[in-house]
Amino acid sequence: MYYVLKDVLTTNQIAMLGVLAAFILTFLMLKFPFPFLPKDQGRAFAVNGALSKGKLRGVGLTFVCAFIVCSLLFLPITREYVIYCILLFAMMLSGYLDDASDKPWNDYKKGAIDLILSLVAMWTFVSNNSTDIMLFGSTISIPVPVYFILGVVLLWVSVNVTNCTDGVDGLCASLCMVVLGGFTVIFSKELGQYGIASLMFMGVLLAYLYFNSKPSSMLMGDAGSRALGFYLAVIAMKSGHPFAYIILALVVIIDGGIGLVKIFLKRFFKISILKNTLTPLHDHVRKNKEWSDTQVVFRFCIYQIVLVAVAYIFAAYL
Repeated sequence: MYYVLKDVLTTNQIAMLGVLAAFILTFLMLKFPFPFLPKDQGRAFAVNGALSKGKLRGVGLTFVCAFIVCSLLFLPITREYVIYCILLFAMMLSGYLDDASDKPWNDYKKGAIDLILSLVAMWTFVSNNSTDIMLFGSTISIPVPVYFILGVVLLWVSVNVTNCTDGVDGLCASLCMVVLGGFTVIFSKELGQYGIASLMFMGVLLAYLYFNSKPSSMLMGDAGSRALGFYLAVIAMKSGHPFAYIILALVVIIDGGIGLVKIFLKRFFKISILKNTLTPLHDHVRKNKEWSDTQVVFRFCIYQIVLVAVAYIFAAYL
């Protein structure tokens, strides 16, 4: 469709048409959801986890599919982008199958899937892109093997910290929209069509938030959060400023990452830290600081927006 529209519309008009199409398609698909989507059973160890029982779960399958369809229709198709879409679908599918399973998948099974998809993603990236990055205002050439390993780490971290933020109505999608918007605004020239794709992803997330705002009727599940984390990491690398991910997604990293660090240290080194801190951090502030769900979403997003503004000011040094 892109190659038909480019003869009658400008690139910006096609981009906005794609964003609107992504929003409308996602909205309609969520308004009339697939009958096979599972229902949440409640989360025993999460604050207010029982309130999610009975809600549709795994609708990340819906909005990821809508995003892929619209981006392939309204963007120029390249082999590299198609591979990322396939990997995004695979990451979403792994999360959905976990959402729909009667018994949750163990961490090692999910970790193995993350590793395989990350390896393929990095093979694709280094085969199609330079491994030069911008840092502190200078171009730094990173050897391909080193970049490959660091990229796998970035993908794994992004998938898992994003997954961990999905515990409050509207939180994960809202934070990811801020992160995507930050990368798109600051690195629009470097991202090119991937920046437009990010706007489309924001379009599907807006439609999802219509149904996920408190009190929500549906949840993205691992199908959505894992796919979002994967996509954020790809965007960070395509921007040529992968270390900018640290500040542009810092709230996501802190909220989801603290729990991962605690589990890692306790499981492999028998070291216990932050014993009085609930994780993810959004559970801690809800239970111990008595923040409402709405306060968590707004305050976390405000923190991240401020960080985006800081990143914008110092973009030349990221």
